[in-house]
Formats: sequence, structure tokens, C-alpha cells
Amino acid sequence: AGSKLREVFDKINNLLSGKPVQTEGQAVSVTQHPQGLEFVCYKLAEKFVKHGEGEVSFHHDSAFPIAVVLSGIWELHPRVGDIFLAHLHKKCPYSVPFYPARKEGTSVEEYQRMLGYEVHDSKVEEQDHFLKRMSGMIRLYAAIIQLRWPYGNRQGAHPHGLSYGWRWLAQMLNLEPLADVTAMLLLDFLEVCGNALMKQYGIQFWKTMFFIQKSYIPRIEAVTSSGQMGCLSRLKNFVQKCLRAEEIPLPKGILTPSFWRT
Repeated sequence: AGSKLREVFDKINNLLSGKPVQTEGQAVSVTQHPQGLEFVCYKLAEKFVKHGEGEVSFHHDSAFPIAVVLSGIWELHPRVGDIFLAHLHKKCPYSVPFYPARKEGTSVEEYQRMLGYEVHDSKVEEQDHFLKRMSGMIRLYAAIIQLRWPYGNRQGAHPHGLSYGWRWLAQMLNLEPLADVTAMLLLDFLEVCGNALMKQYGIQFWKTMFFIQKSYIPRIEAVTSSGQMGCLSRLKNFVQKCLRAEEIPLPKGILTPSFWRT
């Protein structure tokens, strides 16, 4: 509910503003320790990324309530946004976007970690689980860049708005595609913020969609084996449908004005 989200936002904002906040029966304030504020910014930013790789990866709609709170906090407390990006880029290099190359002397295990895989006791997580986590983080990022906290003063610009999404998409299409990963991330990104990018960039956006269909999808196909076609087929269908309808659908779960009255 919108009222519940406001409570969460106010509590986080109060904590970061140095006001005492009640938690588990006691009052906590960042002023209680010289590094209190820095610690809270760090842990909070980390927590938002964890929501992306956990909650959002399983429930796509949850990207929007989480993103709108972070967007508002970012506006008032830019440090949280900076640290959030640092955590996000480390956990999901594709959010830069960046495909790390393996350097000489880097162990396989270390390289897999650089690619965003979780490695425990030399065991690498399964590909499906890895893709799900990356998907959740990209969806959260794509939701953040288009949302503003509705109760802010709205005077300044969005601290990390749609222009960053436009840049992400352009940079992504300049990279040589990877099997599995590229098709999934493009689809996630376009499903979540394609509608907002379409409204903002108009004809330039449609030129990009044509480029994806005519040039980039064949390049993804060239590196994709027959067993990895699932996501690529979904991306193909999505782009085709949007070009035919000349419209990108609104993402599922987007927060409507009526949500804030709940």
C-alpha cells in the first residue's frame, strides 16, 4: 500500500537525517557513533541491491515500490545513491554495462566472481540462478531511472534519471553480445523502462529498436547455441510486437496514482 511505503520511506529518511528511529524496542540514531552515518549509508545501499537480486528476481512487480523509495532517498541523500551504484556494479557488472575480460594470472574462480557468479567452496552457482539474480538487479535499476518519489519537492532533476538508461542501452549495443546474458538483460531492461524511454526519446528510440531487430539480434544469434534460445526468442518476439504496434506496453506493476491513495 502507498501509506505503508511512505512509512518505510520516512523511517529511512529520519535515520539518515540524524533523528532517533525506533527499532526492535529501542531508539537508534546515526549520531551515536562518529562513523554511524557512513555505516548506515553503506548497509542501506547494500540492502537495496540485495532486494534486487532476491525479491525482484522472484517477483518482478516488486521492482517499482523498492525503486521509488530508493529514488527518493537518493534525491535527499546522494551518498546512498553513489554507494548503491558501487554495490550494484560490483555484483552485476552488466549494469555498467561491462563484460570483464579474464586477465593473465586470474584464477577461474576469481574470474567467475568478476562475472557476477556466486562461488562457495569452489562450487559455482547454477546458470539459471545466476541469470535470475542478474535479471532482478537490472530490473531494479531500470525501475529506478524512471521513478521519482511523489512527495519530494521535484525542483531538481532526478539524481540518476532516464538519460542514464539511454546511455546504458547505447553502450550495451556497442558491446559484443554474450550468449544467454545479453538477450535476457536487454529484454528485462526494455520491458521495465522501454515505455519511459519511448516517451522521452521518440524517433531516436524507435531507430534503436530497429537496430536491435535488424543488426543486434542476429549478432546474439551467432553466439547462441540451440539450447540457449529461450530468452533470445522472447526478446525477438517482444521487439517485433513493439515495432508492429509502434508502442511499448507499460510495465506490469508500475505504480499508478491510485496506488498512493491506498
